[in-house]
Amino acid sequence: MALAAKRHELILAAVRASGMIRLADLVERLGVTPVTIRRDVTLLADRGLVQRVHGGIALPNRAPVPQQTRATAPGPLGPMRTRAVVGMLVPSVEYYWPAVIQGAHTAVAATDGRLIMRSSGWDDPAEDRRQIDALLERGAQALLVAPATTGGPARELLRRLGTLARDLPVVLVERTPPKDLFTLPLDAATTAHALGAGLALRHLVTLGHDRVALITTRQSPTSTALRTGWQETVAALGLPPHDGLDIEIPSYGAAGWADAYDKVLDHSRDQGIGALFVHSDREAIGLIERGWERGITVPRDLAIVTYDDEIGAASDPPLTAVRPQKHRLGRLAAELALARLADVSGEWPVHRVELWPSVVVRESCGTPPTATAAA
Repeated sequence: MALAAKRHELILAAVRASGMIRLADLVERLGVTPVTIRRDVTLLADRGLVQRVHGGIALPNRAPVPQQTRATAPGPLGPMRTRAVVGMLVPSVEYYWPAVIQGAHTAVAATDGRLIMRSSGWDDPAEDRRQIDALLERGAQALLVAPATTGGPARELLRRLGTLARDLPVVLVERTPPKDLFTLPLDAATTAHALGAGLALRHLVTLGHDRVALITTRQSPTSTALRTGWQETVAALGLPPHDGLDIEIPSYGAAGWADAYDKVLDHSRDQGIGALFVHSDREAIGLIERGWERGITVPRDLAIVTYDDEIGAASDPPLTAVRPQKHRLGRLAAELALARLADVSGEWPVHRVELWPSVVVRESCGTPPTATAAA
């Protein structure tokens, strides 16, 4: 039996020679089991070297999209197909996601189309798959999806979405495939969260802070990206070591939140930490609230910048915030899907579009309020 690397070379040579080859033929040629061939094909497809077709594999390309059957209307990405049914799957209909949903609805409604939305919960690939199937059964001609992206079941779902994307538009929203599946032909519209963390840290550094703690709650795609941006910016600016300044706390109002927030404030005072970058607004407000109880006031004793800006303006003092463009993100994701529906060339390239957040300066970082500063 050939080694895996040699088998991969033989498989690629076979598909290059004929353009398409059946899996059964590969089993016979290489003298290995169907399971081995399927595993090899999965690895090659994940790397973008082949694409699956019914019963076999072919050289990578994008299949032509369905021909245009309805009138079109102009849009920023070109003509938009009208009266399209667009399915949207989100992990939550609460915090963060309502504005994204509204943005998508605005774009679809502008073309006299219909947005149908489902929620699947966090990190549940099985439920993601069930809801996607339900959207397709309801007649969705395009999908806007924010699925789980880690773990075996999530990877299989992403592969399925990559297969679906040959026949209908699929746009990931605030998600991208993991690195080893990055060549899946999936459009994506995301926020540059890591860059947003860098903007927050740079703003605080300009105010004289060189020790800025990162405060997050549970792990999420956003908090992971914020941590990456925070770490990279600390290194890029040559700041003193930030060991011990990456702190996870319970959500505001959860069991034990007050004691945990008190510990953060005491730790900040003991370690000479002058500023906090907090994800998200509710937790920042909770820290301000507990600070008052302990004689620590913002911004006199501690500067705070929050990430999200859902309710930052209503805080006391108002919170300086990094604001993701959520409504615009939802609108952009829908426009990508509609533009691909309207494209009849069969040459639609994969789009991976990233929006920068903006910085809104208010009193909580110790500077007077100004107009919104573009990131």
